[in-house]
Amino acid sequence: MAELTTIARPYAQAVFKLARETGRLDAWAETLELLATIASDPEMARLIDSPRLTTEELAQLIIDIAGDRLDAQGRNLVRVLAENRRLGLLAEIRRLYQALKTEAEGRVHAELVTAHPASEAQKARVLEALKRRFGREVELDCKVDESLVGGAVIRAGDLVIDGSVRGKLARLATALSH
Repeated sequence: MAELTTIARPYAQAVFKLARETGRLDAWAETLELLATIASDPEMARLIDSPRLTTEELAQLIIDIAGDRLDAQGRNLVRVLAENRRLGLLAEIRRLYQALKTEAEGRVHAELVTAHPASEAQKARVLEALKRRFGREVELDCKVDESLVGGAVIRAGDLVIDGSVRGKLARLATALSH
């Protein structure tokens, strides 16, 4: 994941810079959402990873699927990503772009992952604690991951708080092995 992020970051930053300069932050968010959706289709993902199509054919296929929902700059992005064999990074580019956009808008994006669905009261407590910690509005995405066994993991920017049973067991195993 870290390697994908490292490779995708310059593309996300370039798109963000262009979007901010042209006042099209929301439009680019929609464009990246569209492109990431197209690229993440299982059949398209196989084609992206396959040498069957040239980079030009692959770019044109995505441009054709997007149709008139993709402007000239969006088509250029697809071509650049195809030429550099980076179309498979579109979901990560979208994620990084969204984080930059959220930051620019003075908000923080956070993710709450719990073993069982979080109650509204739990979500409210996490939101309030993160607002105090960051001093800004927080967008909270909630997910369920039963493999956590119990507890929760909170991710916000570079902050990761692992209060899950799985995390505690992993830390205990590490401590016992040393």
